[in-house]
Amino acid sequence: MSGPTSQRTQVNRLRELQQTDRAALDEVLDAGNVAHVAVVDGEQPYALPMAYVRDDDRLLLHGSTGSRLMRLLAEGAPACATVTLYDGLVVARSAFESSMHYRSAMVLGRCQAASDPLDALRCLTDGLLPGRWAEVRPTTGKELAGTLVVELPIDEWSVKVSGDDPEDPPQDVALDIWAGVLPASTVYGAPRPSHDLRAGIPIPPSVRSFLARVAEDNAG
Repeated sequence: MSGPTSQRTQVNRLRELQQTDRAALDEVLDAGNVAHVAVVDGEQPYALPMAYVRDDDRLLLHGSTGSRLMRLLAEGAPACATVTLYDGLVVARSAFESSMHYRSAMVLGRCQAASDPLDALRCLTDGLLPGRWAEVRPTTGKELAGTLVVELPIDEWSVKVSGDDPEDPPQDVALDIWAGVLPASTVYGAPRPSHDLRAGIPIPPSVRSFLARVAEDNAG
């Protein structure tokens, strides 16, 4: 799929930054962990950060059955999920041209409750930390009853990517003012055991593998 998926998702400001391939969308969604999900309740809009996972052509979100946001999403209220990855500061020769490097995605649509909530929770768990589902204790019926998992179809979306050097005009380039980019990245530290962890319990394979992949990506 290529091109804006609807008139609503056509980028108007800095249109040249819009990415139109579905692969570009998946890359942004798969690199993130937090989406800001917005709905309108009555006349009041609400936007809340939520952990998410892309599972093929859907975004999976979860929360408490007592959550107003989750109830609205499960009832099919119009929703907007946005993901932003901050990649650095663009330091131009003027405040006007200074900006940021970022990758952002927006998905519009209506959610529905996941048909298999336990499997959806598995997808969420392994999506955030691959292999973790097999390491944790089984989910109880009470926990499942108190958790609402919804899926947002990835049908209407847009992607915008900023990654260039400062675009200073020629008269500014002639000035003796430094310009460039300050790259930014997410860094994971060494695993810190819980204060109540019993002695002798090793770091699980899921965490070791995750950190190894992060180190490999950073080295590349």
